[in-house]
Parts: sequence; C-alpha cells; structure tokens
Amino acid sequence: MRQYSADLTPPWKKPQPVPEVPADPGLVVEEPGTGFCGAVIRCEAGTVTLEDRFGKHRVFPLEPRGFLLEGRVVTLVRPSSSAPARSGPARTASGSVAVPGARARVARAGRIYVEGRHDAELVEKVWGDDLRIEGVVVEYLGGVDDLPSIVADFAPGPDARLGVLVDHLVPGSKEWHIAEAVTSEHALVVGHPYIDIWEAVKPSSVGIEGWPRVPRGQDWKTGVCRALGWPSENTGAVWQAILARVGSYKDLEPELLGRVEELIDFVTA
Repeated sequence: MRQYSADLTPPWKKPQPVPEVPADPGLVVEEPGTGFCGAVIRCEAGTVTLEDRFGKHRVFPLEPRGFLLEGRVVTLVRPSSSAPARSGPARTASGSVAVPGARARVARAGRIYVEGRHDAELVEKVWGDDLRIEGVVVEYLGGVDDLPSIVADFAPGPDARLGVLVDHLVPGSKEWHIAEAVTSEHALVVGHPYIDIWEAVKPSSVGIEGWPRVPRGQDWKTGVCRALGWPSENTGAVWQAILARVGSYKDLEPELLGRVEELIDFVTA
C-alpha cells in the first residue's frame, strides 16, 4: 500500500529556509526576542555571547532562525576551526562596538549641551560615532551663567530630554547652584571636577607629569601655558595640539567618561 505524508501544510505556510551564518567574532546581530543587539565575542557549544555598545554581555542559545543580521533572519552556527582568528569586534573611539555601515539616525529632539567649543570638540572626537548612530546633537553654551534661561526656552519634556555637561561641578560652587536650579525629570545636569576640559585629558597622553596649579584669579588656560612653556598668546592652537593627542577614551579621565555616557543614556532613554 502506498504511504502518504501526513504533512498537509500548504507550501506557502511552511517556514522558508534561512541562511546559516558563522558566528565569527565581531559579527553584529540582534536577538529579536529581547531586542539585544551586539557583536559576537564568543561562540561555544550551543551558545553565543554578544556584547553591546555599552560593554554588556548576554548569552543566547544557537537556535535555528534565532537572530537578525541587517534585518534578515539567520541561523548562527559555530565558525569552522579553519576560520582565521580575529582579535575581537572593532571599536569606536569611545570603546563601543563599531557598527560597520550604520547610517546616522535622524536627529532627536533631545540635545546635549556642553560649556564651550573645546568641550564640544572633545566629545565629538571620542563619542562622535555613537552620537550619530543615536541621533544626538551636541551644542555648546559658552558658559553656564545663562543656563536657566536656555533650559526654560528649550522646555525639556518626555520626547525632548536635555542633558548638560558642566565644568568644575563641585558642591557649593556657582556651577553647582545653577545645576541644582535647572535639574528636573527631563533635564539632567552632570559635570566633572576639573576647572577646564583640558584637565580631563590624562597628563600622560599629553606628555606632561601633571596639570599645573594656577593661582586663583588668573586665567587658567593662560596660566597653564606659561607654567608648561607653551605659547600663551594662542591657547586655541595649544588646545588643537592637545586634542590631537586624544585617540580614544583611554586618553581621558574616568570622571569625564562616566558623565558623558550618563548623558547619552539619559537623552536616548
């Protein structure tokens, strides 16, 4: 007697085959069930470990049709032992996992404000790739004295959060009182303890033993240049030389790194 298949599923309702992709280190995929997106850092028997742009790790099973690659469903498989070894995922200057070919997102209504042009240039150099992917625009204030009126005009809200990075934000300072006055549910003001953003660059990266102390009442940048024998008549050129020594987050002090990451998280929440 002829045997007939019991599968009566119409062909158009059957799952279509999907490509199998080796889970090579550095491959960026998304786990659709959780929305977790990251780069492969490890693939072991039955599991794959991903790392997102913030350094968070998640382990997922290697299940058929379990991941999205550039929006397409794929099945991750263990890479062959003959595959060339890779040192790990590419990184941006901020230490985040780079996303090759990623397009800049349309700018959000939210913004990050920093005090001055030098601050903005440093943030752009280290976090620029991350900010473009997240659609975050950075602007500079030129000082914090007008911050209350600027925040009032901006009118932060749930869909337009405002983050502000302030120099020399220490308890009791003028900057601290201004920050306290404008902080709200949708406006976050954070800062580093340095008098100027120059100090947030590690001295070793600039080739000095430490940033000199400048007497109170004296222009800080001018005093630093004089103490170090740098041309004090053109602090802008000196800053460009300092900025050229910054290659990544490793050249910056932790007190600045944490605050900028905090602002990016807040504005993109």
